[in-house]
Order: sequence, then C-alpha cells, then structure tokens
Amino acid sequence: MNWTDLNLIPAMPEIVLASALFIVLLADLWVKDENRFITHILSLLSLAAVAVTQWLVWTPDSVYTFGGMYIADGMSRLSKMVMYAGLFALFVYSKPYNQARNIFKGEFYTLSLFALIGMSVMVSAGHFLTAYIGLELLSLSLYAMIALRRDSAKAAEAALKYFVLGALASGLLLYGISMVYGATGSLEFATVLATAYDGQAQEWLLKLGVVFIVVAVAFKLGAVPFHMWVPDVYQGAPTSVAAFVGSVPKIAAVVFAFRILVTGLGTVQHDWTQMLAILAVASLLVSNLAAIMQTNIKRMFAYSTISHMGFILLAFMAGALGFTAGLYYAIAYVVMGLVGFGVLMLLSNEAVECEEVNDLAGLNQRNAWYAFLMLLAMFSMAGIPPLMGFYAKFAVIKALLSQGYIWLSVFAVVMSLIGAFYYLRVVKVMYFDPAANEQPVGSNAAAKVFLSVNAALLLVWGVMPQSVMDWCLKALENTL
Repeated sequence: MNWTDLNLIPAMPEIVLASALFIVLLADLWVKDENRFITHILSLLSLAAVAVTQWLVWTPDSVYTFGGMYIADGMSRLSKMVMYAGLFALFVYSKPYNQARNIFKGEFYTLSLFALIGMSVMVSAGHFLTAYIGLELLSLSLYAMIALRRDSAKAAEAALKYFVLGALASGLLLYGISMVYGATGSLEFATVLATAYDGQAQEWLLKLGVVFIVVAVAFKLGAVPFHMWVPDVYQGAPTSVAAFVGSVPKIAAVVFAFRILVTGLGTVQHDWTQMLAILAVASLLVSNLAAIMQTNIKRMFAYSTISHMGFILLAFMAGALGFTAGLYYAIAYVVMGLVGFGVLMLLSNEAVECEEVNDLAGLNQRNAWYAFLMLLAMFSMAGIPPLMGFYAKFAVIKALLSQGYIWLSVFAVVMSLIGAFYYLRVVKVMYFDPAANEQPVGSNAAAKVFLSVNAALLLVWGVMPQSVMDWCLKALENTL
C-alpha cells in the first residue's frame, strides 16, 4: 500500500498531540524555573487544541485506517475526550502542589502528554501490536513520573516495583499475543474474531493465549491477585502523580480490555468471563477488607481503586448492557478520583503533606467548602444516592441481574456496604474530629473553581445520569 493512500484524518488528534508535545518539550528547554508557568500554559493549550481537533474530526461512523491497525469509533472518541478533560483538570489541580514540592518542572507535563499519546493509541487500537505499543508508551511514562521526586526513597521504591512487575505483565501479554497469532495466523482483532468464528483457529492454543492476556489485563487494571503494585505506587508517588495514575489511565485500560477481549477474543467469551468473575470477586473482597485497616488515605484510595475495578470486571460479564454500564462506571471513576486527589493536593503545602486520614481532622472547621467537596467524592465512591457513583454501581448490578447473575449481584451489594465504612470514616473525621492544627488552608483560585465544577458533575450526572449513559450507548452502537 502506498503511503499516500493513508487516511490520516481519523488520527489527526494524535498527530496534533504529538506536534504540540514537541513544542512543549522544546519550549521547556529555554524556560527558567521561575518562568515554568509557561510550560504549564502551553500544556493546557495543547490539550485544548487536541480536544478541538477531536471534535472537528468526529463522525458518527467507525473509520479504519493504517491497514486496520487504527480505529476511530464512538468508544475511542468518547474516552479520548474524557482523558483530555481529566488531564486538563489534573494540570490545574497539581500546579500549587508541584510548586510546593519542587517538582513543578517540564518533565511532569511532557511525561503526562507522552502517556496521553499512549492512552490514545490504546483506545484506538485495531491490532494487538498497536495496543501493545500504546500500552508500553503509557507504562514507560508512568515509571518515570512515579520517580519524579528524586529525593524521595519511597517514590524510587514504588517506581522500581512498578517497573519490575510491569515488565513481567508486558512479557505475559506478549506471550499471550504470540499464542493468539499461532492459533489464528493474524494479530488484527477483526481477523482473529472472524477466524475463530469460522472454526479455523486452534482452539486450545487460543484459549491458552487468552489466559496470559487476561492476567496481563488484570495487572494493568490492578485486580486481585495482581494488585500488589497499586498501594505502594499510590503511597510512594507524589500526590499529583498518584492522582494521574489513579484516574485518567483507568478509562484507557477499560477500553483496552474491551478491544482485546470483546472485539478480538469474543469467540472465547465464556472462558474469559469465568476468569473475570474470579478476579472481580477476589478484588471486591480483598480490597474492601484491606481498605478498612488503612490509615494512609492514599493507600485507602488504592484499595478503593481495586474495588472499583472489580465492579468494572463484573460489568464485562453482562453483555452489551454490561459494557455500557462499565464505560459509564469508568467515566464516573475518573470524575470521583480527580475530586478526591484534588482535595488532597490543595490541602498540602510546603510544610504538610496531606496523606493520612487524620490529616483531614476538623477540615470542616478549617475550610468548609473543601470538606464538602471531599464529602461528595466519598459519598459517590461509597455509592450513596443521588451521586454519580451510586448510579454507576446500580447500572452494573442491573446488568448482572439481566443476565441471571443473582449471587454475584448480591455479593457486589454486600461489598459496597462494607466499602461504605471506610468512606464514611473519612467524612466522620472531617466533620466530627477536632482539628489536628489550626493552620488555615491555602487556596488557589483556578484549582478551587475547577475542583468545584468537577465535584458538581458528580451530583448533576448522578441526578441526571441518562445523558452520560446515552453517550456510552452511542459510543458502543458502532463498536459492537
């Protein structure tokens, strides 16, 4: 195929993002530390430009290009817009925190944008190699970001642990992909699916490959028993980096799993569904019990993430209705995570790192607004109506019941009740415990406004969830 025959229009968001990234990278070379706000503004403008480009090339139909290796469809477009918005908000929240921690540097922005390119490639992958390249670009960026604070031994330890375990997961994924290729003779999702449907694939080899792929996907989602990196990374990394790791990449991981398991390996759905059921049950049980014992709020958020990923894995078992609920849940999780970590960043300063539950004691007396925003985040994560997290869990349980998974639904409800304990404990500490110190909470106007809007979405999209559900339905219409 001649390169002039390529249709580059669907990939214009990634092309614009890569071009903007190199502009930010080059401009940062000439910016002094006291003028680092220029890199910050250029990064925000880059995200705005990419979002506008995505909007301009938005079409209702699925478009394949690069020989079927790249897909632009409803799911990829929706998830990318969420990622752009989430990273934009994170940049705003993290600025005062990074300045106080002496990590307000160009590396934070360039590595985040490199990770965003990797996530964009992941969600638009139509080929196993494309998905793998996107995943590795994301992973390599995260390894470096976690160790961004060079004077922190905990950050270095977390980055090294994540790197070693991530390399192992990547090897397992490649091993599984090689088995899929051996079984079907192709790495393109559509061809793999068609070959398996026609009965031309070596079934036993394909199923063996699925086992390795599901293990790798479970690692990237942080599902039990492949979750050992999550608490250490959340606690060891700077809060601004932990906020990134614990929010935006999760929706990319969910769409990545959908691409591989549903559009590529849909013929062996019965096999990977059983594996996901075991992973989901283990994730919900272990994470909720472990989170109760945590005093470090970032570790608590880590186990909370594992619990939420367990719900999303349950959604994968419930067919088309479950996929819609899972996508809605992923969006809800990004919104909730950004609010929770955003408050922690705004409560931290040069002298205080807000990372223990007790650091939030008496927050209502020190800053009632921040306490209310954290309350919304905690109530939403606990699944209390009428917030977004409640409808996300309700949609997943409804999808499970529609497929006859009654016991799994009951188990999910029980785990939600257990999980509510440690979320409500944070609220109790904020509103009823005496303040550990009377130091006033600093306020960044831009961050406060964005965080308030972010938290308001939890309430608005919880009361009126159908608008977001309609986006998810339309995104899946031309994908399934």
